[in-house]
Amino acid sequence: MAGSGPDRREFLHLGASAATLGAAAWAGCTKAPAIAAGGRQGLSVSYFSQFGIDAAVLRETLSTALSRGGDHADVYIQHRVARAIALEDGAVNRASTQVDLGAGVRVVQGDQTGYGYTEDLTIAGLRQAALVAATIAAGPSRAAPTELRAMAALPERYRIRRPWTEVPSTDLLPILQACNARALAADPRMRKVSVALQTDHTAVLIADARGQVVEDLQPMTSLYLSCTAEHGGQRETNGYNVAGRADLLFYSTGRVERVVDEAVKRTLVLFDAVAAPAGELPVVMAAGSSGILLHEAIGHGMEADFNRKGTSIYSTKLGKPVAKPFVHIVDDGTIAHARGAINVDDEGNPAGVTDLVRDGILTTYLHDSISARHYGVRPTGNGRRESYRHAPMPRMRATYMLPGPHKRDEIIASVKHGVFCDNFSNGQVRIGGGDFTFYVKNGFLIENGKLTKPIKDFNVIGNGPKVLEAIDMVSDDLKIDEGGWTCGKNGQSVPVSQGMPTVRVASLTVGGAKRA
Repeated sequence: MAGSGPDRREFLHLGASAATLGAAAWAGCTKAPAIAAGGRQGLSVSYFSQFGIDAAVLRETLSTALSRGGDHADVYIQHRVARAIALEDGAVNRASTQVDLGAGVRVVQGDQTGYGYTEDLTIAGLRQAALVAATIAAGPSRAAPTELRAMAALPERYRIRRPWTEVPSTDLLPILQACNARALAADPRMRKVSVALQTDHTAVLIADARGQVVEDLQPMTSLYLSCTAEHGGQRETNGYNVAGRADLLFYSTGRVERVVDEAVKRTLVLFDAVAAPAGELPVVMAAGSSGILLHEAIGHGMEADFNRKGTSIYSTKLGKPVAKPFVHIVDDGTIAHARGAINVDDEGNPAGVTDLVRDGILTTYLHDSISARHYGVRPTGNGRRESYRHAPMPRMRATYMLPGPHKRDEIIASVKHGVFCDNFSNGQVRIGGGDFTFYVKNGFLIENGKLTKPIKDFNVIGNGPKVLEAIDMVSDDLKIDEGGWTCGKNGQSVPVSQGMPTVRVASLTVGGAKRA
């Protein structure tokens, strides 16, 4: 059964260590057939037929799940092949492959969830998982759907030409080697370079008590580069990464060079950085990764499960003003090839664009099926899970603020003394009170309306609803960050994207520098 976790959420940037996966043999994995587009003329299981899954198996599993009643039941089957290769000091120092295959069965009774999962995809294994899930219900059995039908053709938000399972490691090594060579040659102060590349081939199937079945192939890849430089006895380390639902073509010459150049630039500027000021100051958030402000301070609090339980500070603010009239915030699953893009959520609901704040007014929450039924609305396509071992819950996809009426230079010029936050690495929030903290790796002082000295390693602390109200300028330069952001909630991690135009927060607590 689902349980509630501690009232604390973490949002972590992908680091080099995160790219290393547990090793597992994948000999014997067959070449995956393409996933059929689907239609409304009955069911033809495509991808998962290679594992013995067909309509009869799905109906039997759903029938067992509904054997004690329940309002809803579904089956989630997942196959994942993840690979990571890392280069350090010019040599491969880590290489691993992880293969995962299994199914989770969920039964929903009111607001309660029963859940069982298995790595055994035989009828016996699936039936046992369904029996575990069914213990949540206590009533007369419900009939499973007599006919299963495939969902209408999915959007093609991450179409690829070549699955990662068909790409040999020899095709990945030149990318790592090119990054290493370019970084070391960039500046004589460069001492150490680490670069890691991860690929992920994931296929999912979702079948539910309504008789709907959907299959989706969800590729993912990320590239992370960290470099260390030394000057006058001082050592500095920084990095940069990119990620997306894409194939090998993602790693164009321009993108690979940008990863290296950004990592080098962010590292070398630290030699000139001074201590950040401390206290209550105007803060300007740079376009792009400053979207962490939305994710941590605002997005988690707008996930419907927290509001349904009354634990979110936004639970009484629906339909009320929460920001200036020019502030508009959305959560979007439709950005082609973005890390947070999905065709359908992990309950099989279509993923679209959800308006969270429109004209400064909180218009809706992020819903999965349970919360949508509670509020009497349609699911927003935000029911997500880490894997078949987990039940879905409301989660963000790509959360960003739409462009506003101001200009970047105008915003900076409006600040006499403050800080400019350029490069965030992580953050966390306490949902109930809305209090958050962000760690900022790179930034600049703003003095008399101009960016002056670089600053580094400081915290920005505040309260979500208060900060949302304190955003008093929004630029027209929206940027969706391309980094490998991963969101943690209740012990589950999912890939997300985020974005932001340049914004000014009238006042935030700046925590000062963390010095070596």
